Amino acid sequence: MKGLRLDKYLWFARLAKSRTLAQEMIDAGQVRMDGERLTNRHAEARVGQVLTLTIHGRFRVIRVEQLPARRGPAIEAQSSYTEIVAPQPIDARKSSD
Repeated sequence: MKGLRLDKYLWFARLAKSRTLAQEMIDAGQVRMDGERLTNRHAEARVGQVLTLTIHGRFRVIRVEQLPARRGPAIEAQSSYTEIVAPQPIDARKSSD
């Protein structure tokens, strides 16, 4: 498998609770692939790509390690990516000094 639809990858990797929510995240511009903001929900996730996500008020950066064949248990899903930056809360009140 060369690539997997991004919305499907987010769902399989358990980064979104449903495929519909994954599509809404992409449509809202909450997902970047290799630094580029996406609005195309059928873009392909490929091994080695870096995804930047805003999920539940947290900022996450992950690298795709493998493309899962199904939405399996959490342990299996977590093995499909590596966390590059630990989830950070987004604090809108914080000013950039």
